[in-house]
Amino acid sequence: MHSQTSRLTRFSWHGTGAAGLAVVLWALVPLLVAQAGELPPLRLSALALLAGALGTLPMAHGRQRRGATLSRAHGVVVHVGVPMLVAGAVGACSASFSLAPPTEAALIIYTWPVLFLLASRWLLQGRLPLATLSGALLAFSGAALLVAPQALASGFSGAWGGYLLALAAALCWALYSLACQVPGYRLGERMPHLLLVASVMTGVASLVLEGMSELPSPPALLATVALGLGPYGIAMLAWDHALGDPQAGRLGNLAHAVPVLATLFLVLAGVTAPDWRLPVAAVLVFAGSMTASR
Repeated sequence: MHSQTSRLTRFSWHGTGAAGLAVVLWALVPLLVAQAGELPPLRLSALALLAGALGTLPMAHGRQRRGATLSRAHGVVVHVGVPMLVAGAVGACSASFSLAPPTEAALIIYTWPVLFLLASRWLLQGRLPLATLSGALLAFSGAALLVAPQALASGFSGAWGGYLLALAAALCWALYSLACQVPGYRLGERMPHLLLVASVMTGVASLVLEGMSELPSPPALLATVALGLGPYGIAMLAWDHALGDPQAGRLGNLAHAVPVLATLFLVLAGVTAPDWRLPVAAVLVFAGSMTASR
C-alpha cells in the first residue's frame, strides 16, 4: 500500500510539473509573437508549427504504443480535422496580435478554458450548471473590461478584426481540447504529424494570402523557433502528459493562470504599458475560470 501511494504521489508531482511548464510556455506566446512581429502572421504560424513538429518528434516517438486502428471517419477527424483546428488557432492567434493590442487579444484567446468547460459540461450533462454559467460571465466580463473602451471609441474601424480573430482562436483551442479527451485519438503520440500537417496548411494559406516575403532577421527567426519548440511543441506534449495524472481535473485549473502570466510578461517586457484595467481584467478572467470549473 505504501509503495503504491508513493508511486501515485510521485506521478502526481510529475503531472503538476508538466502542467506548470505548459502554462508558463503558453503565457509566453504573446511576447514571442511580438518579438517576431516582422513576419506576416500566417508565415510566422507556418514556421512555428514546423519547428514544433521537428522538436516534438524525438519526444513523441518514444511514447508510441500499439492499439486499435482508427476507423475511416475517426482518421479523417484526427489527421485532417485536428490539424485544421491547430492551424486555425495558431494562425488566428498570430493575426489577432497584429490587429489588436496584444494584451487584449491574449485575454480573449485565453478564455478558451471557459469555452471548453461550457462545451464539455453541455455534452456530458445536457445542461449548464449555474456555477459554470456564472463563471463564464465573470471571465468574459474581464475581457470586456479591456475590449469595450477601445471598441466603443473606434467603432468597427478599430481593432474589431483582431478581437474576432482572438475569439476564433479561443474556439479552435476549445474544440482541440475536446478532441484531446477522446482516448482513442491518442493525440500526444501523433503530435509531430499533426503539427506538420497544420504547418503545411498555414504555409499554403500564407503563400495565397500573403505572397512571398524576405527571409526573417536572426532575432525574428529565433523568436519563431522558440515559439514553435516551446508553446506549440513541448507545452502541448507536457499538457497531454499532465492529463494522464490522477488529479488531472484539478491540474486543469492551472490553465486559468495563463492570461494573468501573459499580461505580466508583456508588461515586464515593455510591450504593454501598465494600466489599472490589466490586473483587474486578468483577475476577473482567472476568478471566472475557477468558478466555472467548480
